[in-house]
Amino acid sequence: MIDRLRAATDTAPCVSDRTPVEHERLWWPPMRILIVGGSGFLGGELARRCLTAGHEVAGTYLTRSGEIAGVEWSPLDVRRREEVGALIGALRPEVVINAAFRQTDWATTAVGAVNVALAASAAGGRLVHVSSDAVFSGAAIRYDETCVPDPITPYGAAKAAAETAVDAIVPNSAVVRTSLIIGDGGSPHEALVHRLAGGGVRGTLFTDDVRCPVHVADLAAALLELASSEYHGIHHVAGADAVSRYELGLLIARRDGLDADKVPSGLRSEAGLPGPMDVRLRCDMTQGRLRTELRGARQFLGEGHR
Repeated sequence: MIDRLRAATDTAPCVSDRTPVEHERLWWPPMRILIVGGSGFLGGELARRCLTAGHEVAGTYLTRSGEIAGVEWSPLDVRRREEVGALIGALRPEVVINAAFRQTDWATTAVGAVNVALAASAAGGRLVHVSSDAVFSGAAIRYDETCVPDPITPYGAAKAAAETAVDAIVPNSAVVRTSLIIGDGGSPHEALVHRLAGGGVRGTLFTDDVRCPVHVADLAAALLELASSEYHGIHHVAGADAVSRYELGLLIARRDGLDADKVPSGLRSEAGLPGPMDVRLRCDMTQGRLRTELRGARQFLGEGHR
């Protein structure tokens, strides 16, 4: 399989010459791809791109099937090892992308990743595992791909444990840490901004809580590029701009024609909430391997992208 992928990618044109939304064709041979967590926001974007490129796509869901036609949907609880092994063993996918997680459930995020890795290894497919900037405490602020996790939340610890397990079980897998995922209206953060600006919910967007948001199209394109490569180990796929959650909210409000003055602001340091405050993923190594441009939030939410 790797020989097929390498032959295709060696002749691929530069993706950065066009936006990820325009670049729907993947430059590798059609194959069978399984997206674990395919009914989610990122999973849906991955499925659409794979279908457009002519791949045979299967996706899993926990409680509600995905709505994308052309995907072979299967219910799957990644916490059940035998169930995961049976599904992946039956499908025999050439690529498995694991985008499944639950922030409040160690078993789904950590144990589930182990189960998917074991099954993918047994089936002989390429594994790409989606991780998070939550593996870092924020003490160093800037983190590149060589930085060792130092999580300070249960979710971050679960993600860090999953990374270790995936690397041990499938050494040639790609583990991709990302940040806040934004789209063209479909992400949870965008929905929150709309509710806050419309007065439908009370809350605060913090000015001292900083991340590097990534557009879902950029992230999906990067994941599929890595899936088609021989690269393994840790990769960082996040946006080029470090922005606070409040600044991100303002950018979303202005793009969508909302009253930005109604977006509430505050300080996380005064709220006393647990978790890292300022985590900025440096993606230099990964970006150097990718044709996909990892745009910053100010670019993909700016005036030219309304």
